[in-house]
Amino acid sequence: QVQLVESGGGLVQAGGSLRLSCAASGSIFSINHMGWYRQAPGKQRELVASIINGGRINYADSVKGRFTISRDNSKNTVYLQMNSLKPEDTAVYYCHAANVYGSIWWGQGTQVTVSS
Repeated sequence: QVQLVESGGGLVQAGGSLRLSCAASGSIFSINHMGWYRQAPGKQRELVASIINGGRINYADSVKGRFTISRDNSKNTVYLQMNSLKPEDTAVYYCHAANVYGSIWWGQGTQVTVSS
């Protein structure tokens, strides 16, 4: 089992920045993919950014140039630096992990609210 604990959400004005953290614990040795998803009210959960072992990174078009995903393997933590935040970035952000066997895990979610 893998446990994911997120932190760093909150309320920020448009144009501001937040950094989300996701600390992984448990059977993390087989994890090869971590990322961030978000879900706004009335909308489907969508991929924001992901990072795969070996360094491949993907971003949703809506956040390219504003968000940066990174991973600190020594701390088993993945980060999402969010700059130039917009009201449409308001959502619950979920950390996600997957391993080489196809198992997936989700964090509990952290609320990000961007006021205009």
